[in-house]
Amino acid sequence: MESIKDASKDELIETIESLKAENEKTKDELMQKVRHLESEQLKSNVSNRQLEGKIKELKGEINSFKKNPLILATITEVFDDNQVGIKGNVGHEFLVNYPKSINTEFLEPGARVALNQNTLTVVNVFPRKKDENITAMEIEEKPNVTYDDIGGLEKQITEIKETVELPIKNPEIFEEIGIDPPKGILLYGTPGTGKTLLAKAVANNTNARFIKLVASEFVNKYLGEGSRYVREVFELAREKTPAIIFIDEIDAIGTKRVGDNSGADREVQRTLMQLLAELDGFDQRGDVGIIAATNRPDILDDALLRPGRFDRTIEVPNPSEEGRKQILKIHTERMKLDNIDFDVIAHITQGLSGADLKAICTEAGMFAIRSKRKKVISKDFLDAIDKILGNINVN
Repeated sequence: MESIKDASKDELIETIESLKAENEKTKDELMQKVRHLESEQLKSNVSNRQLEGKIKELKGEINSFKKNPLILATITEVFDDNQVGIKGNVGHEFLVNYPKSINTEFLEPGARVALNQNTLTVVNVFPRKKDENITAMEIEEKPNVTYDDIGGLEKQITEIKETVELPIKNPEIFEEIGIDPPKGILLYGTPGTGKTLLAKAVANNTNARFIKLVASEFVNKYLGEGSRYVREVFELAREKTPAIIFIDEIDAIGTKRVGDNSGADREVQRTLMQLLAELDGFDQRGDVGIIAATNRPDILDDALLRPGRFDRTIEVPNPSEEGRKQILKIHTERMKLDNIDFDVIAHITQGLSGADLKAICTEAGMFAIRSKRKKVISKDFLDAIDKILGNINVN
């Protein structure tokens, strides 16, 4: 009888222990569920706050859409007593007021303003809009041309470094000596001799913005547009310092003035006068270098070449035999060659420009591809020379 009682007692204890274990397990599961629900609630609160912010932002946009639109106009003149003259798209001019709290940093003729359409009061002022043709002249990326990419022009490289690079990188040298740095540099020579390459190499070596333009772009059919283009190009250079302005084919606007009074010639002369004025106004030009290039220096106006404007003129001739050899090596550096004698090629290409030599290297590679070879041989270069010389003679 006692053994039965003892057995019942042990079973009861075992049952109690089992129930305790199940209760602990259930308790842990419930706690996990509570923590999960708390985490979900926290995420829900964060999501609600984000949605509330988005709703507030959208309400703000809706309210802005309900506001009356502003009128955009251009300032023609600034007067005392907080008044400016403005001109709208329809051509009418108005004298309007602006509050003293307005940002007057850009308050100048040519600046754009936003006007209340009911009272025509100035609400906001914006900087002058840059002409798209002007901003397109700026090359955002630094030119990838270095002095090592130019062969046979050691003397010209030295002179252009002294004239353009030193005033930008080491202006204190000129202050110590007590002289003003040269204002501008004029490169002249036949096409393809490397004038543009020299300008790009200087921009690369000085980490300057390169603003390249062709002078013929200044000659516009609308009266006064050419001079405005010149003015805005120089303004862009001042804003983007250090910068180098490269004016190619400057003879398009810089030819000697004659007594012809036709409208086209008057516009070209007006553009030239603006260019001369900008060059004269660069007494303290800071980190701006000016380089011009021409194939016809003999037809340039004397006023453009006088000291104080383009102080240095540098001839960029066709390369010598040694120069041609250097140029050929530069342009074949990445090519796979089979025992090419550059001395012979440089000798038989007398009178050719750097651009002609680059074309010869390209054509030699094309002849090798056409013959399904992986290397360029001497015959490819000889065939390329015959082709390039034939094209030159035809032209």
